[in-house]
Amino acid sequence: MNSNSYNILMKLKILDVKDPVLRKKSKTVKKIDKKITKLIADMKETLISQKDPEGIGLAAPQIGKNLRLFVVNYEDLQRVVINPKVLKTSKETIKTPKQLLEGCLSLPHYYGPIKRAKTIKIKYQNENGDEVTEEFNNFPAQIIQHELDHLDGTLFIDHILDQEAPLYKFKGEEWEEVELA
Repeated sequence: MNSNSYNILMKLKILDVKDPVLRKKSKTVKKIDKKITKLIADMKETLISQKDPEGIGLAAPQIGKNLRLFVVNYEDLQRVVINPKVLKTSKETIKTPKQLLEGCLSLPHYYGPIKRAKTIKIKYQNENGDEVTEEFNNFPAQIIQHELDHLDGTLFIDHILDQEAPLYKFKGEEWEEVELA
């Protein structure tokens, strides 16, 4: 492999919800080296190329790497989050409108209303290795919490079951409630 081919971005395969890798707790990223930088670039490429369904966040476990790392690309919220630590979450939950249901690229076309903290404050490293402390509110807080869950082996479907919330499948133009047994 020559040095030029190393810079070619790859669209990575997103693991299915049944894959046991998604249930493992992720390991700390020890060093942000060329390998991690390449992984981040590939994850960003995978996320932006995801069209059906469209993705807004992607955690390393979803592409088979059990590392504490995720990328977010939603409107003006673009982040690379490495080794996040939760500093604070609010007791108040997000009032989610019915049209804003949570989904996951590892379980495409399934969505549900999940109660999540309205505000979350985390400390993390960005892709340059700089330490960042940041607070997220409302939908951005929901995105961050969803991705944090992936790093701990938790899936959004777990919250659906715990909260006894409905699960919907989007088929073509129709929403269909799924029976959870």
